Amino acid sequence: MSTAVILMNLGTPSEPTAPAVRSFLRDFLSDPRVVEIPRPLWLAILHGLVLPLRPRRIAPAYAEIWGRSADGEPVEGSPLLYYTRRQAELLQEYLREQRPDITVTHAVTYGEPQLESVIARLRREGFESFTVLPLYPQYSATTTAAIYDQVAQIFRNSRDIPDINVVRDYYQNPFYIRALANSVRDYWEKRGPADKLLLSFHGIPKANIKKGDPYYRQCCETAEHLAAELGLNADQWQVSFQSRFGKAEWLQPYTDKTLIEWGKKGIARVDVICPAFAADCLETLEEISVENRANFLKAGGKDYHYIPALNLRRDHIEALAAIVEEKLPLRLRG
Repeated sequence: MSTAVILMNLGTPSEPTAPAVRSFLRDFLSDPRVVEIPRPLWLAILHGLVLPLRPRRIAPAYAEIWGRSADGEPVEGSPLLYYTRRQAELLQEYLREQRPDITVTHAVTYGEPQLESVIARLRREGFESFTVLPLYPQYSATTTAAIYDQVAQIFRNSRDIPDINVVRDYYQNPFYIRALANSVRDYWEKRGPADKLLLSFHGIPKANIKKGDPYYRQCCETAEHLAAELGLNADQWQVSFQSRFGKAEWLQPYTDKTLIEWGKKGIARVDVICPAFAADCLETLEEISVENRANFLKAGGKDYHYIPALNLRRDHIEALAAIVEEKLPLRLRG
């Protein structure tokens, strides 16, 4: 049986311009999984305020990160799409000798390439089994569940449904935790250890957790596993949440406020890692690496570093391979 693995990430504008950002945000923020405000109210806000104003504000931020990585090296176009495509290519290369029966490709939830078109192409090529791997280590209804929705919609009217499996999460997978720890160790070996390590996860509204979303618990468990792997004491690290949107209360403590508080307290050196991001993107390269660095230094901090996402690290690709092998249907495992 021909088997395909599809790596999936959120998506990105096609170019760093206001019209392209508007098109991406319209697709992204129209998804009821992403924003759970009552639809008539939210659609009025989205089309009356957000889409007319926000693209012009954030297009320059996309322009700043376009074509560059966390370490300043050039990449092709959108960093998120570049890394997702290269992750698929490297995973294919890694699996080639061990699992020549597996083909690896990529898709995004919003933007291009769409999951529906990728699956349609693969089915035309004769693939009968699919494993979809969302590059979200921690499950949330706002991210991974949206992929489940798309899979269900794609095959809603199909009579001959292929064998398809979606990886729900991998927040405590030992290979993933080890890759995170190795990235911190490698960074500290070059620059020395920080006074504080901040583990900043993408935020979601606190109300979502009250409704049963397991994201907060999984983030905390990832952080605890990583701290244990690094041998850190409780006062050497902390969890925080970034990228809040709107006026509702989101998961706390907030990353920006935490860094301002640490700067005021005289903490000299802070390193930040974002374990929920498999690839660097706007939220890491601009919000964490630039905006929050400025917040910390302005508040009195002396030294601030962002530790890049796992991106194309060899141990990250090995972790993805282990996750794929674990999640393949039993009859397809090596």
